[in-house]
Amino acid sequence: MKIYNKLIMLGLFAVSPLTYAASGLAFIHGTGNQTDALSDYWTSEFVDSVRQGATSPNNYVVINCDFDQYMWEDVAAGCLAEQLSTFIDNKAITDLTLITHSNGGNLVRWILSNPTWDGRYPKIINAVSNVIAIAPSSGGTPLADAVNQGNVFETSLGWLLGYGSNAVKQQQVSWMSYYNNTWLNGTTNRPTLGKPFEVIVGSDVESAIWDSDSYCAGYQYQVALETTQNWLDDCSDGFLECQSQGAAGTVWFTDKQRTAGKEPLSHQQSRRACFNLDTIIADHI
Repeated sequence: MKIYNKLIMLGLFAVSPLTYAASGLAFIHGTGNQTDALSDYWTSEFVDSVRQGATSPNNYVVINCDFDQYMWEDVAAGCLAEQLSTFIDNKAITDLTLITHSNGGNLVRWILSNPTWDGRYPKIINAVSNVIAIAPSSGGTPLADAVNQGNVFETSLGWLLGYGSNAVKQQQVSWMSYYNNTWLNGTTNRPTLGKPFEVIVGSDVESAIWDSDSYCAGYQYQVALETTQNWLDDCSDGFLECQSQGAAGTVWFTDKQRTAGKEPLSHQQSRRACFNLDTIIADHI
């Protein structure tokens, strides 16, 4: 009888929901103090399209934090940890995919690289199965150096870079080099992140007035980003050089290798449903 009862209990346990992995998806914005990142940063069109590729499309969260601060501060990484931790607890998530854009990749690398910094980090690290980092600023950008020197970028690109925030200071090339060599993992000659960190690289900006592709995500942003390309090397998305985007993790693909029409993704377009980027990610997760 005892054996019979044990078999029944094992059978019940085998079909219990607790034995199933719950998948989740988190969208993590870049530099900026967001209160409605779904509308103001990603757009519902992009988020709703991407999450249709998830195992559980309704298990998703869009993060809203103050990423104008240094990545390690409580209002930045602490806020991210709190929102991810709450999401994991509420949905019993055991298989979490993080989709980051720009500086959001640095926040995630901070958490993955410093598990003892915060008591919430280990739970998050254990739950994360994959990171898709879109145009991460892993190596910083010369434009952040320019902003902090107070030149023309401060006024012409405030919409993108802010005005000398700590997050912009953090993304100066030499500063990111220091962080990458000390606090952050995933770059060359550093420990791995322990989780896949797949990078999508944006390699160019197009702003031809007669080209309809230049209007995806806003023509005015394309014009501004093409201007800033003059201060970057030949391969950039208008904010970040390709080398910076690929400095940590593994490059999954560079825009033209997979986008519709082999179109490049500017830094503005790589967080929107431009040239099938949303469906490419949905098919991958």
